Amino acid sequence: MEVFPAFFPLKGRRIVIAGEGEGADAKARLLASSPANVERIAGEAATLPEAYAGAQLAFVASPDAAFCAAAAKAARAAGAAVNVVDHPDLCDFHTPAIIDRGQVVAAIGTGGAAPILAALLRADLEAKIPTALGPLAALLGRHRDEIRAKFPNLAERRVFLRGLLDGPVAVAAESGDLEAADLALRDAIAAGGVSPSGRVWLIAAPAARDLLSLRAAKALADADVLVLGEAAADVSVLARRDAGWRTLEASTAEGIAGEAAAGRQVAVIAPAGELALLAVVLTDLGAPHEALASAPPG
Repeated sequence: MEVFPAFFPLKGRRIVIAGEGEGADAKARLLASSPANVERIAGEAATLPEAYAGAQLAFVASPDAAFCAAAAKAARAAGAAVNVVDHPDLCDFHTPAIIDRGQVVAAIGTGGAAPILAALLRADLEAKIPTALGPLAALLGRHRDEIRAKFPNLAERRVFLRGLLDGPVAVAAESGDLEAADLALRDAIAAGGVSPSGRVWLIAAPAARDLLSLRAAKALADADVLVLGEAAADVSVLARRDAGWRTLEASTAEGIAGEAAAGRQVAVIAPAGELALLAVVLTDLGAPHEALASAPPG
């Protein structure tokens, strides 16, 4: 990882856009719906440090390279993090391609090396991220303290939240009925959650990471427990950092089935032959499981 992605809270923060032209206008459009205090400056004033006093972020855009360098120097002297359009060497941070769903924001970056690639990826992902995720996230945020109090254990809280995404709360939010979504969430909290719906995902270790299917990648991203057989290391980086990790050699089918019975999502990554043997035992144990094949090379 050559750059570290981070999200800056914008509510009430001062953001300065220095310069004129399409680049500056684009930054203004990007931030138009944010809760930040966005100010635009131009000319000689933009080269003075006092113009950026109290600003957390500064965006500089101009066809004049000398202006960009002077404005970036002034903003940085005032303590602002600086982004200069088309001048990655002058930047403290790079602007990613952004998918905006309100409280839910996805950002794709290339470290300033190839912004067009980030834009193409954004176009692919835009249609796959429901518009209701933003209102749903805001709703969960309003009830954060109640949810934490009801489910102090992180694993139990994750099971509860996963259940919400497949239940009436998400359905109501998707339809735009936020009042019904709020009532359904209150009911779910009061009832103590939803029934655990654990599952074992059997993922055939692919010859290369980019041969992993989308469903397999999603299963990896959702997994609470990762069980790794041979040739699994390359795709295991797609899993959550806080997932439990263990080797297939040190695991038993009964233990894996028990994890699913407790409501956890278990991803087993191993060669197809090993998964076939495990599937037979899981079937005998009555453990819910599904095999996810990878694409063949070539």
